[in-house]
Order: sequence, then C-alpha cells, then structure tokens
Amino acid sequence: MSFPRYPEYRDSGVEWLGEVPTHWIVDRLKASIISSKNGIWGDESKGDENDIPCVRVADFDRQKLRVELKEPTIRNVTSREREGRTLNKGDLLLEKSGGGENQPVGCVVLYDDERPAVCSNFVARVQLAPGMVSSYWRYVHAAAYAVRLTTGSINQTSGIQNLDQDRYYNERAAFPPPEEQTAIAAFLDRETAKIDALVAEQEKLISLLQEKRQAVISHAVTKGLDPNVTMKDSGVEWLGEVPGHWVVGGLTRFIGPVVDYRGRTPTKVDEGIFLVTARNIRDGRIDYEASEEFVDPDSAASLLARGKPEIDDLLFTMEAPFGQVALIDRTDIALAQRVVKFRGVPTLMRNSYLLYWLMSTGCQSRLETLATGSTALGIKASKLGMIECLAPPLDEQDSIVALIKHETAKLDTLKTQAQSAITLLQERRTALISAAVTGQIDVRGLPGGANAPDSIAVTAYPESAGG
Repeated sequence: MSFPRYPEYRDSGVEWLGEVPTHWIVDRLKASIISSKNGIWGDESKGDENDIPCVRVADFDRQKLRVELKEPTIRNVTSREREGRTLNKGDLLLEKSGGGENQPVGCVVLYDDERPAVCSNFVARVQLAPGMVSSYWRYVHAAAYAVRLTTGSINQTSGIQNLDQDRYYNERAAFPPPEEQTAIAAFLDRETAKIDALVAEQEKLISLLQEKRQAVISHAVTKGLDPNVTMKDSGVEWLGEVPGHWVVGGLTRFIGPVVDYRGRTPTKVDEGIFLVTARNIRDGRIDYEASEEFVDPDSAASLLARGKPEIDDLLFTMEAPFGQVALIDRTDIALAQRVVKFRGVPTLMRNSYLLYWLMSTGCQSRLETLATGSTALGIKASKLGMIECLAPPLDEQDSIVALIKHETAKLDTLKTQAQSAITLLQERRTALISAAVTGQIDVRGLPGGANAPDSIAVTAYPESAGG
C-alpha cells in the first residue's frame, strides 16, 4: 500500500533524515527532553512499603518498543531514593548498558504501565519537554536505532557496551508540530499493530509446526510404522506399550565408549580450528552460526586426545543447554567441555535413529528426571546408562529414519517460509517507522490520523527547538 507525501520538502542537512517537510524543524535530540536520569537498583525485596517493581533491560520488548512487566523484579527503594526516579505512564526508558554485536546498546522503549515503578541503574528515565509526544518519540528513537545512530556513542568495556548519552543526544532528528506528532504516533500504532498481528500468526504457525515435528519423531521411535504390529508392555512407565519385537534397555547397552571432553578450558584465538560448544548443538544439528569460537591446532589436539571426531558420531550436551544432540558432519573441528560423543553398536543401533530417539518427547522428559542443578540442569556421564532406550531391528530403524526425514523436511520447509515471512514483515515495520518519522508519509489526511487521541500530548514546542 502506498501512502501520501507532503506537498513540499527541503534538505534537512542530516544524512539519515534526507529531505523533510518544509514546516518541520530539525534539531538535536536533546531539544526534545527535560532530563535523562539514571535508575537505581536498590536493595533486596523486604516485603515492606518500600518494595517496588524495577524495570530492567530484560523487560524491554524491542519489537513493540514498550516495557513488558509480566513478572516484575521487586526491589526495595526508599521514598527518598525514588525522588525523580519514579516512573509514570508515558515515560521513555533508554538502555544505557548492555547490547551486543548484533544488538547495540541504546534501545528506547515506552513505559505504558499504570503501576508506579523505578528502573535499574542500567536504564535511564527520559522526561520529555512540553510539546513532545512520547508515543511519537519512541518511534523516532527506534528509527535512529535501526540506522545505528548510537554506534558513535558506544563505549566498549570488557565486552559490555555503555552508551554515552550526551553524545547520543547531540544527534539530530525531525520535530513535527505537536498535532502531527500525535497523528504520526497514532498512525504507527495502528499500522504496526496490524504487522505485529501478522507476525504473531506466523509465530503461532511455527510453534504448531514444531509441535507436529516433535510428534512425528516421538511416535515413530516409540510405536514404529506398522499400526497393526503386536504390542507389549515395555516395563517402563513413561514408555508404556511398544512393538513386541523391539528391545528395551539402558542407553549404554546400545552404544560404544562415551568420550567425555571435560577438562581444562582451551585458549581461544581469532582464527584456527572451529570449537563446537554446547551452544552450537541444537535441534538435532550443529549450528555453526550460533557460536563462533576457535582454538589453535595445539589446543585442538589436546582437546581431542581422548577421541577425534568422526562423521556421524553422535554429540550429546551434558549441560547448558542440556540434552541437545547432533551428528558430526565434518571432522575439522574441536569439541568443547560439556559435550560428549559416542556411536551406536553397529549390530544394534544406527546413529541416525539414536539421534531421533534422544530428541523424542518421552526421552527428553526422562532426561530431566535424571538431571541435577539449581540454575542449569546437567547430567553426569555415569547416569547415561539410566536413560532407557528402545531398539527396533536395524532395517526398521532405517525405515523409521527415512520416514522422519521425509516428514520433517516438509515441516521444516513450511517453518522456513514462515520465518522468511516474519523477516519481511519486520523489515516492513522498520521501514514504515522510518518513513513516518522522517516525514515521507503525510498522515494528516489518513483515517484516524490527525484526530487520533493521545493523552500524553501537550501543546508547545520547547524553547530550545531550532533549525
């Protein structure tokens, strides 16, 4: 859908803005605010009158540009400490510390909750000047964030990004009249809500496809492919009845020696042998983009002294994340701590079938009952034999694997299409926000535009606003 443009434009003199409507003002971001005050972390909750929700960076919904306080963190902050820091509905919050390589610090979100709260010391409360509409300015900051205006204001310290807010607030933005700020915010609220609804539908589809995928795997490895096969009681409560000619036993009955790579932490280098960590093992495969770490050849040789990787060896994560599996698809890698490898006994177990068995819902639930740990679940190698395993004849294993691959390939294709749709929708959302806050869309004549309500809007420009 195309939107109308303003009748006249002028060069803003600012690269990211380009041409703006002739009656808009261009000024530094700081002209839009009264103050930007750091939050406070306070003390542990004491259950008294000083307890209050504390907004953290983790509570930022970066897509919807708002705070999401589903389960708020409660901190103890005295009334004196709250002075100038208590959040009100309509405040903007600026991320001061955090970020990462693909997600730089500097995200701005709207606090639209009715509950009084404070924000943590990694967040600043931004109070806007009279005439500034907070729901509009969150979109301005979102557009600035999308083009990485914050990059020049980032100080990197020990892997943590910190935002120099003075430098950031010296960046320039477009200032429409207050009534147009209100109209643009209402337009973007309406249009982004439509996009968000479409994204939610695709996310729901992905979830359903994932459930279907898991069901296909779980049914095939526990019930087989023949609906008329004679069944028997497995003797294992969580397994129930299984095909009568299948063998039930502990995992170590069906696999060769377990190679455990726990030991000293290797020295990391910028280039060298790719180190497969537990983070790389997910959804039945090695994801080489999930984490990119390298070790030098000597460190790799030391790590692999207990056993070199071979194609189709099965990798199993012992903790963080726990219970993930994958088959080795290349040998020029090193294996990190928290990962073990093993192979099926050739006469009893195909590695590809064992992969799906360990991925099945029942087996994953069983793994959780054997795991220990308060913050991160893990399992000791000595407990692997307690994981029950179901072994069909080898020819049936081959047929089961073939069916699972065929069915999951179709589901994975649909999932990829849904993920692509989400990417396109999010790109559309970003482009729409950027176009609106730089004046490329004239929302004044659009339905619901100029007269849309906004309780936060007031009626004057700050005195500092200028060309």
